Amino acid sequence: MKSSIHPNYFTDVPVQCTGCGMSFVTQSTKKSISVHVCSKCHPFYTGEQKFIDTKGKVEKFQKKMEQAKVHKVKLDEKKAKKAGKGGMKETKSLRELLADI
Repeated sequence: MKSSIHPNYFTDVPVQCTGCGMSFVTQSTKKSISVHVCSKCHPFYTGEQKFIDTKGKVEKFQKKMEQAKVHKVKLDEKKAKKAGKGGMKETKSLRELLADI
């Protein structure tokens, strides 16, 4: 094995969670590690829904969802208005057509 190509390995590396403040020690090639979510505050482990928004992505997504709801309501109104004009005829099944004969 070559001696100069392997990274330095640190045995006591502090890991700090920015979400809840928990810290623990592990081993790594980095001197310190910072994470946004750990096992103490992750929704999968806690069962609680929690938004961790670092760049406004949650608000942007919620805004898009509201716009989609408004658009769907407008689209449904447009379809109802178009159907109310009488342009659409009620379709009958084969059984209903044969019953009329």
